[in-house]
Amino acid sequence: MTTVVIGEALVDLAWRAGCAHIVPHPGGSPANVAVGLRRLGQPATLMTCWGDDLPGELVRAYLDSIGVEVHCRPSASSRTTIALAYLDDTTGSAHYDFLAAWDPLDIPLPPQTTLIHTGSLAAVVEPGATRVVETCHAHRSHPGRAVSVSVDLNVRPAVLPDRDAYRTRAERLVAAADLVKASDEDLAWLYPDLTPEAAARALLAHGPRLAVITRGAQGATALTEHHQLTVPAPPTHVVDTIGAGDAFQACLLDTLLQPDGTVHIPGTPAELERALRRCVTADALTCARAGAQPPTSEEIAAALAAEDSSLAPAMR
Repeated sequence: MTTVVIGEALVDLAWRAGCAHIVPHPGGSPANVAVGLRRLGQPATLMTCWGDDLPGELVRAYLDSIGVEVHCRPSASSRTTIALAYLDDTTGSAHYDFLAAWDPLDIPLPPQTTLIHTGSLAAVVEPGATRVVETCHAHRSHPGRAVSVSVDLNVRPAVLPDRDAYRTRAERLVAAADLVKASDEDLAWLYPDLTPEAAARALLAHGPRLAVITRGAQGATALTEHHQLTVPAPPTHVVDTIGAGDAFQACLLDTLLQPDGTVHIPGTPAELERALRRCVTADALTCARAGAQPPTSEEIAAALAAEDSSLAPAMR
């Protein structure tokens, strides 16, 4: 049973306000999710492409050091995507500009694939975005083989400022998904006339069975056809927010994955609460570190135990 993550691996150039130095961090939302799954003990294959250049060598060395299985596909441009991440000196939040390339010539999946995860630039940057959508639709509907599809929209208007065009490309991918994640900022940009909850319901109408909204310091909300639940975020000292949403996503997949490689969509509020609480903890731990450095299962378990211990006296 194989989890395949499809999408970009890139280099984040982190530029903090008031600082003269730019620090490179290997990343890219799909690559970060694959790294997060690896650190959580889940085997995953990253299907990506990068160039024969210095940023590509940095990405290659990083993924090799983590032990992520990578299928680097030939690309039309042979160029690695560069993201310039502007970091707010007070909040650590990041805003991005991109020199983007997402143009794999093909996306062949292993025959034992049971879960596909994708999103971010791979959902909207052509020509790769169309190949991703076709791959997800083809494998989700493959007769005799159940393949789940997970999507993290991770909206980046800098690569496609046309809101209507971006929303159209996002929705065509969501239509192939079983679960979709987006931040409240993602949804506010895609659907400026809707609340985050209404926007998530609009995404559910395209076919997914679970939608998750991340809300930064306010936690996260999960929505299914019958349930809606919000879990607060634990307090943390924010160094930066790079990769925090990807750590949340990796933890969500790790929590929902079954032994046969399929995804279990929580059917009760209690299940949703347990899943979200673990994910917001992974998010908070990542925010406390520089760059995309997702936690291990042991770190998440220790943080949850510490939180339970601190809450216990108040509950007596």
